[in-house]
Amino acid sequence: QPQIILLKEGTDTSQGKAQLISNINACVAVVDAIRTTLGPRGMDKMIYDDKGNTTISNDGATILRLLEIVHPAAKTLVNISKSQDSEVGDGTTTVTVLAGEFLRESKQFVEEGVHPRLIIRAFRQAGLLAVQRVKELSISLEDYDETGKLNVLQKCAETTLNSKLVGGEKEFFAKMVVEAVSHLDPAILDLKMIGIKKVMGGSMRDSFLVKGVAFKKTFSYAGFEQQPKYFENPKILVLNVELELKSEKDNAEIRLTDPLQYQSIVDAEWNIIYAKLEACVASGAKIILSRLSIGDLATQYFADRDIFCAGRVTEEDMNRIAQASGATLQTTVSNLLPTVLGTCEVFEETQVGSERYNLFKGCPCAATTTIVLRGGAEQFIEEAERSLHDAIMIVRRAMKNSSVVPGGGAIDMEVSRFLRDHARSIAGKSQLFINAYAKALEIIPRQLCDNSGFDATDVLNKLRQKHALPGDEGRMFGVDVNTGGIVDTYDSFVWEPSVVKINALTAATEAACLVLSVDETVRNPKSEGADQAMGGMG
Repeated sequence: QPQIILLKEGTDTSQGKAQLISNINACVAVVDAIRTTLGPRGMDKMIYDDKGNTTISNDGATILRLLEIVHPAAKTLVNISKSQDSEVGDGTTTVTVLAGEFLRESKQFVEEGVHPRLIIRAFRQAGLLAVQRVKELSISLEDYDETGKLNVLQKCAETTLNSKLVGGEKEFFAKMVVEAVSHLDPAILDLKMIGIKKVMGGSMRDSFLVKGVAFKKTFSYAGFEQQPKYFENPKILVLNVELELKSEKDNAEIRLTDPLQYQSIVDAEWNIIYAKLEACVASGAKIILSRLSIGDLATQYFADRDIFCAGRVTEEDMNRIAQASGATLQTTVSNLLPTVLGTCEVFEETQVGSERYNLFKGCPCAATTTIVLRGGAEQFIEEAERSLHDAIMIVRRAMKNSSVVPGGGAIDMEVSRFLRDHARSIAGKSQLFINAYAKALEIIPRQLCDNSGFDATDVLNKLRQKHALPGDEGRMFGVDVNTGGIVDTYDSFVWEPSVVKINALTAATEAACLVLSVDETVRNPKSEGADQAMGGMG
C-alpha cells in the first residue's frame, strides 16, 4: 500500500492516551506553581521580566498572566483564572487549583483506559449538583438592616484581604473599601468611579479615602503659587482646549507692504489668547481644568483674578470630575453657558507625602470616591492596589448578589460530603467519577492546611467527622489557620459571596472537561515559521 500523505511535511501530530496524559501533566504543573499562594497563610511569588520589572504578588490571575505560559492545554487554566478575575474579582487561585485537581483525579481513570467522555459526563453532572448545593447552603443578606449589611460586606472584604500582602491591616482597608463602594450609584456600581492613587512613603495606615475626586498636582508654570488653593462651592469648567500663546505656523506666508503692519499681526495673536481667557473668566468658573496645557500667560492671568487652573489632567481623572461635578467637557471657549459648569462642595490642595494632591469633595451628581494608597516600597503599593481591587470587586458582587457562604474550606467539605453520599445512589462507573470529583474538592481545605504548616491529614479527618454529623450542626466547619484545628467559619466571620464559589466550580469543571475532551494535538511548524516571518517583515 502506498503511504498517503495528508499533512505538510514536518507536521507534528500526537494523539491518544499519551497525548491526553501529557496535557493533564502540563495543567498540573501550572497548578503546582501557584497552589502555595492559596489562603491567608499563602506565600507570595516574585516574578521579574527581561526589562527588570519586579512583581511580588499573591493573586493567581496576576501570576499566571506574568508567567506567559505557552503550552496550549495549560493556557485554559490561565484563561479561567482571567475570567474569574474579571467576573468576580477573587478566587483566581481557587479556580485554578480546583481545575488542576479535577484533572489529577481523572488521570488514573484515563491511564486505566476509561473513555474520557464518560468522565466528562460524570464531572458535568457533579458540577451541576455542586453548584445547586452551594446555592442551598448560601445565607441571604436581604434580611439585614443597613448597618448589619455593611458589617457583612466588611467581613467579606476582610476574608478577601486575609490572603493578601495587606492582610495585617485588613480591618482598616475593609472598612475603606466598603465605604468606597457604598458611595457609588447602587444601580450601576461602576468600578471606574473608584480611583486608586499611589503615593510612595508613609505607612499603610496613612492611606485615606476621599469622597470625591483626587488627582496629583499637574505640571504648572510660574504664577501657579499665587492662585488660591481652597474654594467652597466653586464653579468648575472642564476644557479640552490649549490655553497657550500660539505663534503662526512656520509655513504660513504673510506679505506686508508696510513694516508697521507686522505689529498688528503680533497683536492679533495676543488678542486671540486674551479673548479665550476672558471668555473663561466671564463664565464665572473658579476652577478651570484642561486636558491640554495651560501656559504661563494663562496661569498668571487666572492667578490675578483668584482662579485656580490645572492643565494636562489625565483623561481618566477628567471623566470622573466631569461626571461627578456635572460639568460638560468643552472643546471651545465660545458660548460658555452656566449649564456646562459643574460644582462641588469643597476644593482644596493638600500635601500627601512628597506629592501635592487636588481634592474635589462633596460632588453633587455622580457618586465617586478616590482611595489614596501609601506604603514603603513601590512593589508593595502595587500589590496593595491589586488586593484592594479584589476586595472592591467582592464587595460589589456581594451587594448585587446578596448571599454569602462560609469560607475556610467549609463549603468545599460540605459539597464533597454531599457528592459522596449522592454517588452511592448511582449505579455504574459514574459512581467512581463523582467520588473522584468529591475527593478533588477537598484540595481547598488540604491546601489551606499545607500552606499554614499544619498536618493536613489530621485536620481533614476532623473536618470529615464534623461534616458527617447528622443534621446541619457540622456543615459550617472549616480550617482554622491560626491554631491548626477546625472552627465554625460562619461564626468566626470567614465569609465569601456565594457567587465566587459558584463561578469557581463552574469554570473549573468546564476547563477540566475541555482538556479531557481533546484527543489529538496537531502542530504545524511551517505555519508557525511563516507567522514569525510575517511578524519580522511587519
